[in-house]
Amino acid sequence: MFVIIKPVATTGSSEMSINKTFSIGQLASQTNSKVETIRYYEKSGIMPSPPRTEGGHRIYQLEHVKRLGFIRRCRGLGFSIQQIHELLRFIDEPDHYCGEVKAIAMLQAREVQRKINDLKKLLAALHQMVAECKSDDYSIENCPIIDALYDHESAASN
Repeated sequence: MFVIIKPVATTGSSEMSINKTFSIGQLASQTNSKVETIRYYEKSGIMPSPPRTEGGHRIYQLEHVKRLGFIRRCRGLGFSIQQIHELLRFIDEPDHYCGEVKAIAMLQAREVQRKINDLKKLLAALHQMVAECKSDDYSIENCPIIDALYDHESAASN
């Protein structure tokens, strides 16, 4: 994921300059995030609390944009908040090695593979249900898909 920083002209300025601070709304816009998500990440400890103006408004900097981009990429790959916290700890604290990151990535890859296997089973079950339906003209009472859905639920409760 690439984060694009849009140049902003300041009031009274005749040329464009890069705005080095961002409000929470600007940060959300820059990173395609929601303000609520940013606040959640701050509360969970994976986004550092930014300095505030005298009026209490958060002031974000480029480091926040980069960190939020990192977090969003991790979330996109299915990493949990706990895993992201651990990855960021490796970045923020000295004396960590790539092997530690690799271990977390390998665990996540196994989890993704487990989910893929589960989804393949679900897909096979759905294909089987659809194959059982030989006619679009069956009444609901005779629909083999409905029957299969009821059968699975009653079997699961036994």
